[in-house]
Amino acid sequence: MAAKKKAPAAKKAKAAGGELIISKSRTKAATKKCNVGSEFYGALDKAVRAMIAAAEARAIGNKRKTLKAVDL
Repeated sequence: MAAKKKAPAAKKAKAAGGELIISKSRTKAATKKCNVGSEFYGALDKAVRAMIAAAEARAIGNKRKTLKAVDL
């Protein structure tokens, strides 16, 4: 019997929605006087996803398929 190939970890995380939208290194670089705690990245990612979902709903409500700055 041939062994099944396992999917790479990145693909599994992406499929499960575990991949972050935000960049950890850019987030850390954007801070001037504070350190960034590990739980901050997940919370920031959640907030960004919520903002995108709300912007998408607004665009669809306005009969558009393009997100614009005004949707934020």
